[in-house]
Amino acid sequence: MKKSLFFGLLAACLCITFTLGFTQTATSAELTYANFFPPTHIQSKLAEQWCKEVGKRTNGEVTIKYFFGGTLVKAPQTYDAVVTGLADIGMTVLAYTKGRFPVMEAVDLPMGYSSGVQATKVANAVLNKFNPKEFSDTKVMFVHAHGPGLIHTRKTPIHSMADLKGLKIRGTGNSALVAKALGATPVPKSMRECYQMLQKGVVDGSVHPLESNKGWKLGEVVHYVVESYSVAYTTTFGVFMNKAKWNKISKKNQKIITALNKEFAAKHGEAWDKSDEAGLAFFKKQGGKVISMSDAESAKWAKAVKPVFTNYVKKVKSKGINGQKVIDFIKKSMK
Repeated sequence: MKKSLFFGLLAACLCITFTLGFTQTATSAELTYANFFPPTHIQSKLAEQWCKEVGKRTNGEVTIKYFFGGTLVKAPQTYDAVVTGLADIGMTVLAYTKGRFPVMEAVDLPMGYSSGVQATKVANAVLNKFNPKEFSDTKVMFVHAHGPGLIHTRKTPIHSMADLKGLKIRGTGNSALVAKALGATPVPKSMRECYQMLQKGVVDGSVHPLESNKGWKLGEVVHYVVESYSVAYTTTFGVFMNKAKWNKISKKNQKIITALNKEFAAKHGEAWDKSDEAGLAFFKKQGGKVISMSDAESAKWAKAVKPVFTNYVKKVKSKGINGQKVIDFIKKSMK
């Protein structure tokens, strides 16, 4: 009788333990976040802050282990890593997988952006308006975009398009197309490779926002920047979560994270602009020179990059996308 009672109690305890364990697994999550930005970069610090805030606002039910500097997965492989579950969450540059995100690719066109806040608002407006199918295999947290991308060079001051002819300029995605349209030879390499390429003279320059002069220390290896705002592009960054992992998070916590995403999209945009200010100051401190551009030359550059828009519309048409409609929406959003 006592033995029967003992085993009965033991079975009851095991049942309760199993139930509690199952409930805990179903309502909580421990996730990983992969990012390629170095730990000291403001975009990395914000990503880490987002992770901590998720944990705080969900009362520890969703916790995230943050991996910076490409230590979990490299930037070009990040999106696929999130899809397969190698990383639960990841931030990457959409242009690193050229042609993969045709609708959002339009955001990176040389629209003549004036700030990171503007570019980030445009990127999120396009995301919300068109709900691109290209992201159907992940859960989009949010997107953000840097401030005006400008041409920087090591030894050659750029006063006109003629000065760019024959120069090797690092750029990815649409920034590489812009460099080519202006007469330079684009070298499509990631930002992580940029410093050494410039330092060793593998490339003559790079197309990047002012923030990278400090954020990636490029101000140490470039000496000129031309204010080519008429063809200023941006680069769109996306933060994505594995769909299966997202679906395991409770509806309550999904709502909390969705609200948090809106806050942090704006914070990332604002951070890009503050970083541009700091990047310009760092660049000048290293002896860098800023070259202004006449209205006539600016118009000439804008005309030169028009084929970039035309080719984009033609390319995405084959994928059933009305590229001109996306471009027109962006131009309207910029106003």
